[in-house]
Amino acid sequence: MEYGYVNDILVLLAVSLTIGVLFLRLNLPPILGYLAVGVLVGPYGFAWIDDTGHTRGLAEFGVVFLLFTIGLEFSLPQLIRMKRIVLGLGGLQVFLTSALTAMIALYLGLAPEGALALGGVIAMSSTALVIRQLTDQVELHTRHGRNAVGILLFQDVMVIPFLILVSQPAGAVDGISLSVVLAALVKGLLALVLILALGRWALRPLFRAIARFRSTELFMLTVLLVTLGAATITHEMGLSFALGAFLAGMMLSETEFRHEVEAEIRPFRDLLLGLFF
Repeated sequence: MEYGYVNDILVLLAVSLTIGVLFLRLNLPPILGYLAVGVLVGPYGFAWIDDTGHTRGLAEFGVVFLLFTIGLEFSLPQLIRMKRIVLGLGGLQVFLTSALTAMIALYLGLAPEGALALGGVIAMSSTALVIRQLTDQVELHTRHGRNAVGILLFQDVMVIPFLILVSQPAGAVDGISLSVVLAALVKGLLALVLILALGRWALRPLFRAIARFRSTELFMLTVLLVTLGAATITHEMGLSFALGAFLAGMMLSETEFRHEVEAEIRPFRDLLLGLFF
């Protein structure tokens, strides 16, 4: 049985710890240190880790737990109040960025399908990077912090049509029917409605029932089940893992278990998020 991935994780943890301490001593953001670690030890650096497949899954969990804890700081009424930011500002950012990038790419001679794909890539942001930086700077609940969260949520939804465009064979973009894009969007919206409905009517009774056992282990298992379950639902519907985790956290934020859940999930988040960078 191969256990090479254990060595990879040990290398990542050791180098991340060293670089993280160094950057903190220099009063620099730890995120920059983690990014530097990824460049140094990865296949394009010193190649200490030449196969990132084993660690990628664990790193994804870090992003999931990060967005789950961010969701705990929001609520459904807050999200509804942010609809102008999500749809207006988010839509404007994605449209202008992708359109401008595509026009520049076309001017430089790139094929239309390539220009569209490049526009979609440039329009997207790293949710984990932006959210973590806002959190570290205590700016998540500022006006620009909420604007950033709204834009990121819209980007997560817009991943669906962009992935459809990118997945088409060369020259086939013009043949994509509107019904295909709409079907994918409806599928994604159904996932969102399902998570919101389950969170609204099932999470509070579930956690109350588990809390009666007064077992930290059962409570932790329930938190992990809810987080990863919601992330899996959105992923299966074509959306990101992170969006499902955010929605699950947002639903739990309206219960009396919010602070206990955040305390239990934080160690997993901080450890695995370092692997992501």
